[in-house]
Amino acid sequence: MTSSKVTAPWWEMFVPKLVTVLKEGYNFKTFRADVLAGLTVAIVAIPLAMALGIASGTTPDKGLITAVIAGFLISALGGSRVQIGGPTGAFVVVVFNVIAAHGYDGLVLATLMAGVMLLIAGFARLGTIIKYIPHPVITGFTAGIAVIIFSSQIRDLFGLQIEKVPGDFIQKWTLFWNVKDTFNPSTTALSAGCLLLIVLLRKYAPSVPAFLMSVLVGSLVVMGLGLNVATIGSVFGELPHTLPIPHVPEGITLERMKELFPSAFTIAFLAGIESLLSAVVADGMIDRRHRSNCELVGQGVANMASAFFGGMPATGAIARTVTNIRSGAKSPVSGIMHAVFILLAMMFLAPLASYIPLASLAAILVIVAWNMSEQEKVKHLMKAQKGERIVMLLTFFLTVAVDLTVAIEVGVVLSALIFMHQMTKVVELETHQHFVDGDVTDIQSKGAHHGHITLPVGVESYAFRGPLFFGVSTQLLDLLEQLNPVPRTIILDMQHVPLIDSSGEAALHTFIGRCKKRNIFLVFCGVQRRPMKILNRMGILSGSGDDYLFVDSFPEAVAKSKVD
Repeated sequence: MTSSKVTAPWWEMFVPKLVTVLKEGYNFKTFRADVLAGLTVAIVAIPLAMALGIASGTTPDKGLITAVIAGFLISALGGSRVQIGGPTGAFVVVVFNVIAAHGYDGLVLATLMAGVMLLIAGFARLGTIIKYIPHPVITGFTAGIAVIIFSSQIRDLFGLQIEKVPGDFIQKWTLFWNVKDTFNPSTTALSAGCLLLIVLLRKYAPSVPAFLMSVLVGSLVVMGLGLNVATIGSVFGELPHTLPIPHVPEGITLERMKELFPSAFTIAFLAGIESLLSAVVADGMIDRRHRSNCELVGQGVANMASAFFGGMPATGAIARTVTNIRSGAKSPVSGIMHAVFILLAMMFLAPLASYIPLASLAAILVIVAWNMSEQEKVKHLMKAQKGERIVMLLTFFLTVAVDLTVAIEVGVVLSALIFMHQMTKVVELETHQHFVDGDVTDIQSKGAHHGHITLPVGVESYAFRGPLFFGVSTQLLDLLEQLNPVPRTIILDMQHVPLIDSSGEAALHTFIGRCKKRNIFLVFCGVQRRPMKILNRMGILSGSGDDYLFVDSFPEAVAKSKVD
C-alpha cells in the first residue's frame, strides 16, 4: 500500500483552536449552545474553585480569580476545542507545600516560572511527552493526591479546633487524633448531610448541579437554624467584588528563583500532564484531535497571567471538560463564557458567599477526592504485570508519605528499569528464533510480508513490529488519522509484538472503540502467547465478537474480513 502525506506548515501546530473554529464559520445557534454549556460549567466551577482555594492553604477568592483569568485564556489560546481550565485537585498538595515553605508570594513566583516553562515546552514541541509517562505512575500519584485532599478536609468536616493543619501526612493524622474530642456535632451533621445530598443528586437527579445545591442548602440550613459553624465570612471575611489589578510579583531574585525552581517544575509538569490528559479524554468524546503544543503554550500564558493577577496554578480540568461536552459545547467559546459567568458571579453575588459553610465545601472536596482516586483504574492495574503493580503502589505511597516530585521521579525511573529488564528477555527470545529487527517499533504496510495474498476491496492490513508499550502505544491511535478512505476492515498482524503492557492494552482498547465508532471491523492475527495472556487478563480477549476478532494466521484473517 502506498500513501502520500502532506506536511502542514510548522506554525499551524500553534494556532489556537478558537481561530480554527472561527475560520470554519461560527453562527448564533452554535454561540447559544456554547453559552448554555458555559453557564452549566460555571455553576459547577464556582463552589469548586472556592473549595480548592481553601484546600490549597489560601483564600476562596484566589480560586475564583484563577478560574476567571486562567479559564478564559486556556480556552482562548489553547489547542483543544472544549477544554475547561482552572484550579484543580492535582495542585492542592504542591500549592499547600509551597505556601507553607515560601509564603503566598513564593507561590505566585513559582506559578509565573511554571508558566514560562510551559511556554518553552510548547515551543520546543514537547507536547507529545505525555506518552512517556506510564499509566501506573499517573494512576499512582493521582490516587495519592486524592488521599491527601481527603485528609486535608478532616478539620472542616468535623469542625476540629485546629488553627493550622500541618502538611506532613503522618503529623496531620496524629494531630487529628489528638484533638478528636473537639469535634463540632453541628459541623459533622452538616457536612454529612451535604455529602449525602451530593451523592443522592448525582444518582437520582444528575441534571441538577449537585455542588451548587450542596452549597445553597448548607447555607440556608446554617442561616435558618443559626448553627455555630465556620463559614467563609467568619474565617476569610467578605470576598472581593472585582478582579485585582495585575502586577509583577515582588521579590524576584536569582536566589529566590533557585529556591522555587523544583516547585515551579512540579507545577509545570502537573499542568502539562493533566491538561494533555484532559485534552485526550475530550478528543475521544468529540472525535477530534487537539494540538498538544498549542495547548502547552496556552497553559503557559494562562499560568503567567494568573500569577500577575495574584491567582493560583491552573490546568485543564477533566471533570469540568466532560461536563462542558455533555452540556453541548461546540467550541472554545463555551470555556470563555464559563469564565465570564464566574466573573459576573464575583461582581454581583460576592456578599452572599460569606454565608457558605466550610463544611459544605469540604463535602465537595471529598467527592473530588473520591473521583480522583480512580478506584476502577487501580483495580484494573492490579491485574497487570507484577512490575507495573509495584510502580503504581510505590508511586502512591511516595506521593502520600514523602513528596509528589519524588514519587513521579521514582515511578518513571522504576518503570524504565522494569521495561529495560523486560526488553532484555524479549531480545533473547527473538534472537533464539533467528529473527533480527530494529529496536524501534513501527507500523508497516502488510504487503511487504504477505505479498502473495491479494486483499479484498475495503480491507487494509498492517504489521506492528516490536513491543506495544507506554512509549509507542499512541502510534496505534495515530493510524486511524492517516486512513483515507476509511476501510471496512483493518487487519493487525501482531506476530512480531513480543510484549504488551497496560498502556499498550489501553491503546488497543481505545483503538477498538474508535474503530467501532467508524464502523470498522478489526481482525487481530498472530498474537503471541505472552501478549495474549495480558489481553485475556485485562478483558480484551473476552470481548471479541461482532466488532473484532482474534485469529491465528493472516490467511484466516483475510477470510474472516468484512467487506462492503
